[in-house]
Amino acid sequence: MPETPELPLKDVRVVEMGQLLAGPFCGQLLGDFGAEVIKLEPPGAGDPMRQWGREKPHGKSLWWPTLARNKKSVTCNLRTEEGQDLARKLISTADVVIENFRPGTLERWGLSYAELSELNPGLVLTRVTGYGQTGPYSSRAGYGSIGEAMGGIRYVTGEPDRPPSRAGISLGDSLAGTFAALGTMVALHARNRTGRGQVVDMAIYEAVLTLMESLVAEWAVAGYQRERTGAVLPNIAPSNVYPTKDGQSILIAANQDTVFKRLATVMGRPELAEDAGYATHSARGKNMEQLDDLIADWTSTQLADDLLRTLDESGVPAGRIFTAEDMLRDPHFAARDAIVRLMVPGLGEVPMQNVFPRLTGTPGTVRWAGPELGAHNDEVYSALGLDPGVIDRLRRDDVI
Repeated sequence: MPETPELPLKDVRVVEMGQLLAGPFCGQLLGDFGAEVIKLEPPGAGDPMRQWGREKPHGKSLWWPTLARNKKSVTCNLRTEEGQDLARKLISTADVVIENFRPGTLERWGLSYAELSELNPGLVLTRVTGYGQTGPYSSRAGYGSIGEAMGGIRYVTGEPDRPPSRAGISLGDSLAGTFAALGTMVALHARNRTGRGQVVDMAIYEAVLTLMESLVAEWAVAGYQRERTGAVLPNIAPSNVYPTKDGQSILIAANQDTVFKRLATVMGRPELAEDAGYATHSARGKNMEQLDDLIADWTSTQLADDLLRTLDESGVPAGRIFTAEDMLRDPHFAARDAIVRLMVPGLGEVPMQNVFPRLTGTPGTVRWAGPELGAHNDEVYSALGLDPGVIDRLRRDDVI
């Protein structure tokens, strides 16, 4: 798709030096809104994400087209002096550098922020790591799963009688990438006033910690330790998944007093809304199990489609537990273009999530899927002043 002039970050150049997920997800978010994201990858293999999420019939990653969409791929061996020189030349033209190497790696390569900001005083260096750039754990290897455990979300996820569980996605990495993108935009905004760049230091465990609501205060002030509670939250009722006559599961959230009254009426049990055991938020929380049993007894007599229609007409929030198949055939997803489809060489048409949030005046777009390794070498290096002969020599020497 052609780039539209309305893209809000079209004047921002980003050099992405990270790999795997946390740093590159930050790059994806910026690229979605028009930033020119130039991804530096090791010659030969490239980012390991090119192999992750492999679907055997195609022999290609189905994750890469989304994670690397809207990016330009340039190969550069950062472990060589010539590769480091190339990186400096490119970074001197950039607004942002994203990296998620272990702390100290850029410094060993002569690419510390002190050195880079000498070349480019307005540069924003966004650094995503497991534990941050400082502190006693900073030198440890840190993956998203470890950050999820340290940040608190693993302890409270799962059934109470089983070990901590996880979400079925790389939550910690994606959260860190999201907050890194937020920090990058804040730093660019500050640069508009000061003319100076700065370092954005994003730790995965801190991105997870940000989501943990009042968990820390509850323990420190009230001595209350949140525990795993499965599909429900303590004292929030009714808000659970309930069975239907045709074997489906429907989530109903009617924990507000007025909404519960509507649910009770729909159930044919309006007296429940006046019962001292269920009439208030606090009472329903104390009697959650009994109330869930009453609701499940009712929903199990209903067909899922009929149940959802009735609840919707009555103003009771309810919905299916969506799978990817559900998303691809759902009319609301379709009406809002929540999923877009791009042609990918070797894979054909690949559906992927659209750009969010939606902006009414300057929306983001998915302009192309993740590129082949080194697809933009000639374009990017020629723009830096390298002639074709030099580019060919660097390619032969495995610098690019």
